[in-house]
Amino acid sequence: MTPGDSAPASIHRYLLPHEHQVITVRRHPAVLMTPIGFVLGGLIIAGVLSNLLAKQGGAIVSWIWWAWLVLLAWFVWKVAEWSVDYFVITNQRMLLTTGLLTRKVAMMPLSKVTDMSFQRSITGRMLGYGEFVLESAGQDQAFRVVSFLPYPEQLYLEVCSMIFPSKDDADD
Repeated sequence: MTPGDSAPASIHRYLLPHEHQVITVRRHPAVLMTPIGFVLGGLIIAGVLSNLLAKQGGAIVSWIWWAWLVLLAWFVWKVAEWSVDYFVITNQRMLLTTGLLTRKVAMMPLSKVTDMSFQRSITGRMLGYGEFVLESAGQDQAFRVVSFLPYPEQLYLEVCSMIFPSKDDADD
C-alpha cells in the first residue's frame, strides 16, 4: 500500500485537483498464477514433444518451440498488464485502473457505496489476497467486484472507516 502522494504518476492524472490519494494497491501477484501455469505446462509439453518427434525432422520441432514462444510472449503481456493495474482509494472515490494499450478507469464515489464485503477463497487465504464486493445506490456500476487485492482485511477496515465514518469523525 502506498500512503499519501507516493502513487505512480499514471494514477495522478486521474485524480481531481481537490482530491488526495489515500490508498493505492496493485493487484496481488497471484493474478498471474494461471499464465505461469500455462507457460510452465507449455514448456513441459514442448520439451516432451521435442524429444518424441526429434527423429521425424526438425521442422515440426521448430513449430512446437515457436508456439511456446508465443505462449511466453502472452505471459510477458499479462505481467506488463498486471504492472500497470491499480486499485486506488481517494478521500472521495474508488478507482480501478486497468489495461496496457486501452486504458480503462472505473470509478465509484465513496458516497454511493451502500454495502461492501470481502471474500477469501482457500487459495486467497494461503497466498494473502481477497476480493471486494461493492454495492451502490445506482443501477449501473462501473465496477462491482475487485479481485486479487492484497491485505484484504486491512483494506476492508480502512475503506469501511472512510465509507462509514464514526459519529465522532462526522462531528469534526
